Amino acid sequence: MKKLMLICLVLVSAKGFSQSIMQRLEFGIKAGTNVSNFTNADFATDPLIGFHAGATVAFKITNNFLVQEEFLFSTQGAKIKGGTLGTQDLKLYYMAVPFLLKYRTNSGFYVEAGTQVGIKVKEDIAGINTDNYAKKIDLAAAGGIGYQSKMGLGIGARYLYGISKVANVNVSNITNDYKNNSIQASVFYVF
Repeated sequence: MKKLMLICLVLVSAKGFSQSIMQRLEFGIKAGTNVSNFTNADFATDPLIGFHAGATVAFKITNNFLVQEEFLFSTQGAKIKGGTLGTQDLKLYYMAVPFLLKYRTNSGFYVEAGTQVGIKVKEDIAGINTDNYAKKIDLAAAGGIGYQSKMGLGIGARYLYGISKVANVNVSNITNDYKNNSIQASVFYVF
């Protein structure tokens, strides 16, 4: 009988613990525009407009502090303005996973900072017959601001500062020191 009571007590405690964990989780969806470019490139570039879309999950440490992770499909790259690569859009497609610390005020405004890891899915570069022009992993530091309404709808802006180099191959007259940088504007909904 004591064992049965102990098992029942453990099950009730586990159920209460799992419910409290679920109450601290926020799930959402987001989509928006990217404006990306390369920094430290020794060739002329202009910003490239792209997009990002995916899902978010956040764990509320307190009512104001959260740890947020996102799973996004994101485009990056730049418009090349001549040189060895010619004039073209150099497009890179990533599965991006930002990991952010977020402080959200009671009124809904927030600031966030963290890192992002991008895993290259595809690249679109005219004149180069390889899928290995860009490295498979792209690392960035992230910081942003935004607003989330009480009903869960929100807007945000984020800057991604490239940490890792983009190029993986040696092309004549081009150094591999350039990095991805992006500005993102998003709309999102948290359930």
